[in-house]
Amino acid sequence: MADFNIPDAPAIAGTTHLHSGKVRDLYRIDAGEHAGRLLMVASDRISAYDFVLDTTIPDKGEILTRMSSWWFDQLADLVPNHVVSLDVPAEVAGRAVVCESLDMFGVECVARGYLTGSGLLDYRSAGEVCGIPLPSGLEDGSLLPEPIFTPATKAAVGDHDENVSFDAVVSAVGRSTADELRDLTLAVYAQAHEVARERGIILADTKLEFGRRPDDTIVLADEVLTPDSSRFWPAADWQPGRAQASYDKQIVRDWLTSPESGWDRSSGDAPPPLPQAVVDRTRARYVEAYELLTGERF
Repeated sequence: MADFNIPDAPAIAGTTHLHSGKVRDLYRIDAGEHAGRLLMVASDRISAYDFVLDTTIPDKGEILTRMSSWWFDQLADLVPNHVVSLDVPAEVAGRAVVCESLDMFGVECVARGYLTGSGLLDYRSAGEVCGIPLPSGLEDGSLLPEPIFTPATKAAVGDHDENVSFDAVVSAVGRSTADELRDLTLAVYAQAHEVARERGIILADTKLEFGRRPDDTIVLADEVLTPDSSRFWPAADWQPGRAQASYDKQIVRDWLTSPESGWDRSSGDAPPPLPQAVVDRTRARYVEAYELLTGERF
């Protein structure tokens, strides 16, 4: 496991810190109207190549929270979500939500409409992704014949998620639940792809997380359709056969692997701090994605 170097989560009055991930800090609310609920706080942290970087991206946590809230509203008729309230403590206002405590499924629910990333690597080695055969001749960025459900294990912080077959999901959660998770994931992707395409953006793929309420209702949780969990490409620039321009942290990945950074990814050493120009460009891409998708000014 890589050393993510996640900083200690700040104390928030009236809550108990439960867990910190790459980007989010999770608290239990101990008193008041929402006692027993969870407080999920999005930080400005950014991760790459199995490390949480020392450098943060200003406003990133607020952008992710506002974008998720917007998407939850767009999808409300399709699937319930975990958000209870946006009335949060002042010190985390704008970047936190009060949410339900759910029994979370231990699977990353991934939908892909285009071939890239780990799916492309799997395709090049085996001609398939998560056990789903694909036509020959596809390239980086190719449109798939139809969107596919390509689940992954939920790895511990610092480990890689690993693509798995649908049968592995069936073994983990049962056939009927696996079917429902697949159908919900593909339905969310289809609706979000259409919304994004109308705004000049291609949703290439996305990763969703679901949980179960005590009454067995499956609920969309965590974040949804942000540049951290999805690949958004400018539709006007899409051209299969090469890496696509994107609204995400690819700027950070590209700089870290460039000669300019001086970092050897295979060394095991933590990456260096990001230069201000990379921070500014990354923030600008997140803001641009938010504004294009929502039609709102950040």
